[in-house]
Formats: sequence, C-alpha cells, structure tokens
Amino acid sequence: MARRTPRPARPQAPKDCPCGLPAPYAECCGRYHAGQAAPTAEALMRSRFSAFAVQDEPYLLRTWHPDHRPAAVDFDPGMRWTRLEILDTKDGSAFHTAGEVAFRAHYTEGGGEGSLHERSRFVRYEGAWVYLDAVFTE
Repeated sequence: MARRTPRPARPQAPKDCPCGLPAPYAECCGRYHAGQAAPTAEALMRSRFSAFAVQDEPYLLRTWHPDHRPAAVDFDPGMRWTRLEILDTKDGSAFHTAGEVAFRAHYTEGGGEGSLHERSRFVRYEGAWVYLDAVFTE
C-alpha cells in the first residue's frame, strides 16, 4: 500500500470571513462550507476563495463541476490567501443557469505578496451552483 504524505494541519476557521464581506466567517462563507447551498455564482466564488483560505478541500471538490473536478486539491503550504476583490459579475443570480465572476485574489508566499486575476465560469448542476472553469488574465 502506498504511503500518503501527511498534509499540514488546516488553518483554524477565522473570526472574520476571508471573502471580504463584513460578516463573521460562520455566518458568511462558513455556512456554505457546512452544507448550505450558495444562492448565486458570486456567493459561490466568495465561498470557494474562503475555502482555499481555510483549506477546505471537501467543499472545493463538491462545488467543482464533475466534468472538470480534480482528484484532490494541492494546497501550497507556503501560500496564504489574504484578500478577494470582486471586479465584475455577469448573470449568476437565482434566475440564471450560468454566470461569470471576475476577481483578483491576493496572497502572500515566501514573504512576498502577489495576486491572481481570473474570470471564473459557474453553472447550475443538479440545482446547485458549481465552478466550471476559468480564464486567467494579467
């Protein structure tokens, strides 16, 4: 049987939500991580950012479209997601079946700061919003 390299411990759940909304984590993205469905594509985007921040692999995998879902999420132990900026949304409400969210995600790694700019696509799958794919920019 192959030995699996132990993963570093997950960061503790933060008091304030990593997604940037002025709400406690438990009342914001934490409720989606606990099983409540995100009502919009933007809410799913925010909750997925927060899931990367707290390294919630099960949530990330279950909110990934099954046609594009990886077998596992490879968290970089030296990277910390620090801030999210929503730049634009297109569709993705309760009345849509698809939506897009453009954002800039900020992180620290090795003592330096960086950001990732992406336009993510979301679709409804079996009634719930899921992450489909993305286009990276900048």
